[in-house]
Formats: sequence, C-alpha cells, structure tokens
Amino acid sequence: MRLLIVGTLRGQLSLATRMAMDRGAKVTQADTADAALKVLRAGQGADLLMVDVAVNIAALIVALEAEHIHVPVVACGIEADARAAVAAIRAGAKEYIPLPPDPELIAAVLAAVAEESIDLVFRDEAMARVVKLADQVAPSEASILVTGESGTGKEVLARHVHLKSNRAAKAFISVNCAAIPENLLESELFGHEKGAFTGAVARRIGKFEEADGGTLLLDEITEMDVRLQAKLLRALQERVIDRVGGSRPVPVDIRIIATSNRNLAEAVREGSFREDLLYRLNVVNLKLPPLRERPTDILELARHFVRRYAEANGMPARPISADARRMLLANRWPGNVRELENTMHRAVLLATGEEIDVDAIRSPDGDSLSPDALRSGPAAHAAMTAEAVTRTLVGRTVADVERDLILDTLDHCLGNRTHAARILGISIRTLRNKLNQYSDEGLDIPQPGEARAVGA
Repeated sequence: MRLLIVGTLRGQLSLATRMAMDRGAKVTQADTADAALKVLRAGQGADLLMVDVAVNIAALIVALEAEHIHVPVVACGIEADARAAVAAIRAGAKEYIPLPPDPELIAAVLAAVAEESIDLVFRDEAMARVVKLADQVAPSEASILVTGESGTGKEVLARHVHLKSNRAAKAFISVNCAAIPENLLESELFGHEKGAFTGAVARRIGKFEEADGGTLLLDEITEMDVRLQAKLLRALQERVIDRVGGSRPVPVDIRIIATSNRNLAEAVREGSFREDLLYRLNVVNLKLPPLRERPTDILELARHFVRRYAEANGMPARPISADARRMLLANRWPGNVRELENTMHRAVLLATGEEIDVDAIRSPDGDSLSPDALRSGPAAHAAMTAEAVTRTLVGRTVADVERDLILDTLDHCLGNRTHAARILGISIRTLRNKLNQYSDEGLDIPQPGEARAVGA
C-alpha cells in the first residue's frame, strides 16, 4: 500500500503518517500539489492520495486527469472545517477524514483501498486447482497469462501471484489497456520526455519504470494496438524500454502478468495480436473457470460479500435464506463474480427481515432475477444437491458423518465389502473393523447381497 500525503495541516498529517506506517503503508510526503505531481511523474507512484483541504484539491484532481494519473484522493481537515470538506467532495475527493485522525478510521480507509484487490475467496475444486498452479509458479520469474470471462477475478488472481512471488515487497502496478486511449497508452506504459508531444509539460515516468523490481499487470492486453505490441515485445525480450521522445534506452527489472477475456489464438489468426508476443507472454496460462462452472464458490462468495457490505454500510450481516441460496445457485451469472458481488451488495441494502430472502435478490433495475438467467438441468441439480448435502452436515460430528458414509456406500454395493472399501479408499481390514464397531452399537449391517431396509 503506497500512500502519498499532500500538505501539512498544523502537523496533524504527520500523526496520520505514523498511523498509516504502523498499518504497513509505505508513505511519501509532499508539501504542495506541485510537489505531489513531481513525485507521481517521477514514478514513485501511489495507491492513495491523502490531501490537506488547504490544498486546491479541485486543481490537483484536474491536473491528475490531464496527465492521466489515476489515483483516488481523500481529503483531510480539522473537524470544524465543514465547508472545505463539502468543497473537496464536490471537487472529486472520495472521502473526508476529520483531524486529529482516529487510528481505526485511518485503518478503515487503507483497508478500503487495499481490500478490493486482494480478496481471493474460493472453495470449489475447479478454482482450487487454478490457485494451486498459481502458487506453484508464483516464485518463478516466468511471464503469466491469466484468461477467463469478464468478472471472473483475473486481476485478483494476478495480485495473489505477486504477493506469493519473490517480488512481493515491491510494487504491483496495473494498467487497463482497454481503458486508456490508443494514442496515450504508449506514454502511459513507457513514459515520455518533456516536449515529446503536445501536453507533455514535464518528464513522466511510465508504468514499466514505476513497476521496476516488482510486477506489471497488463489488463486486457488484446486491446493493445499491434504497433505497440512490437515495442512491448522488445521490452520483454531485452528488458529495456524507450520513453516517448527519449534518446537512450532505460533498463527495467519487472515481471509481466497479462490478462485477456478473449481467445488469443483466434486473435492471432485475425491478425490483431502478435504470435511472437503470445509465445513470450504465455509461459504459464492460468485459466479461470466462469462462476457457473464453480458452483461451490457461489455461496462462499455470496456470504463473503454480505459480510463486507454489511460492515461497510453499518448494517447487520444477515444470513442468506434457503430459498435465496437456491436462487443464487440456479442463476447462470453471466457477469461472474463481479455480478454476484453487485447483487449481494444490493441484497444487503434491500433485505428487511432477519434473513436475506429471495425478494432482496434483484437485478440492478430492481426487478427479480430473470428466469432466462436461471439454470436448469444437471448442473443446477448438482449445485443444489451439493448445497443440500452441506446443510445436512452442519452440527454433526465427524464420526456420525463417517458412519453414514460407510453404511450408505455398503448399501450401494449391496453389502460387497471389497467394492465398498475400494470406493471409500480404505483397506478391507479397516472397513471390517468399522462394521464390527457399528454392529456392537446395535446398528443394522447389510450382509453380502443385501441392503439395509429403508429408514434403517
């Protein structure tokens, strides 16, 4: 977490600085807006700007936008300065923090900036396999390609790889190639010298240099122009970059992670993506399955988002009703985790009873979920069956669950001990010992060729 504090405000921001550093933030101080811009142009970077309301916040935000520097701004001021606080929010500040600062408030602001990027919540085996591979390759220096539909959590997984890598102590810099106009993306990535083009009022360090020693995420890389792809390929191969308008190459030490929601092989065939760049990036491919193919994650994520947004809105974290859980499992989630997150945020706000019920599970326009979005058939049945099984396990001991599993499997095999032991993955001796124990406890044990009576 990189925090840039702008201004002085009677020394109170120094206290905020110490609190932020105690929370693990890397803090840089700038006395003025111009000094802050110089820090950002120099590539030191920031995940959050905490700005004294005495600074012209409106002008600072305009300057940031003009130079395409994307970083959230939080205003700070003495508690009685309500007019300045309102002006700062209207100018574009995300939040206002009264000073002297409260340690919990500082912690909450830092957590709000960091939390959205690092939550990797999963339970489904399909997702577990991807995370296991990510953990395995994270310590290497290999480039990684993360693919999957929009909203599946590609950037979250990329940050997870960074945190598990040997570069975790260095910067993680993300660039959305689809969000930056084509004519500006080169400067954003590689930086520029003063006067390189109209509007280049000063030297600006690009994201490659800002990420030096750390990880650079190129989000939605297939949106990058083919001409710029050639420059990117050179940077990957030679570990040097050329600033726009520069006269000498600049060495960089970074690890590249790229994401795409498109079929890259098809993009190569269409001529919109360089084949040699694909080979350079795709050393390891982490393919994220869509949410509809990881049903066990749906409820795990839903509960996670309920807790997060209940806390953020000062509301109780209500449980999700059985009917609502079935509806969540039946939905196809074309927007994946991002859509589920928004749905549960709305549900937290709309729920009125002791539980989050189906009437709170709504689309953005307030309507109930469309029947067209609901799944039917084997996948939906399997998801609902898994949920039903999970519910029956709660409150039971491991011994009880083990006993029922053994006896149900023996029923399935019509009392054949050898087949049952093979299915259960235990030795025939272990199975016989368990069955003798259950018989001593007075339970009905099926004999070879038999199954227990219904209800036994």
